[in-house]
Amino acid sequence: AKYGREVMDRVRVDQANQLKEDKKARRWIKRSRWILLKNRDNLDANQQSYLDEILSVNHDLMVTHLLGEQLKELWYCDSETQAIELWDVWWQQVNESGIKPLISFARKLKPYLHGIVSSSLYRLNTCTLEGINNKIKLIKRMGYGYRDTDYFFMKIKAAFPGKPR
Repeated sequence: AKYGREVMDRVRVDQANQLKEDKKARRWIKRSRWILLKNRDNLDANQQSYLDEILSVNHDLMVTHLLGEQLKELWYCDSETQAIELWDVWWQQVNESGIKPLISFARKLKPYLHGIVSSSLYRLNTCTLEGINNKIKLIKRMGYGYRDTDYFFMKIKAAFPGKPR
């Protein structure tokens, strides 16, 4: 979501501002916000052709759109080494692009690389984590407070046995 707000929107607005004298092209780019942010799988035929046309005409929007798609792949890597290799390629392409909002976003994202790469090992999304946290709160409430923290953690471990090997 941050990529869409901080990079795609910024590049789209900058490109529209460069087209001040061509009102029709400017309006065309300014109206493309939701098409650019939407996943390709969710586009209908008209939206797909509109997106293809915008990306073929505007180089910076095409680069940011493609690099955004590559960044999404980072979260679905099968191993840490694959994720790190993909990040290195993405980082190099971002720096070669010369697009300032994209470079700024990549610099902000770099400190979180360890957590992003670890998502290849631990496939947990926020829905699962929220469920786990709610269940722990329920266990805590049911016990009216535990005097012994070891017993509390034993109850938590019993509630989440994990996958059998």
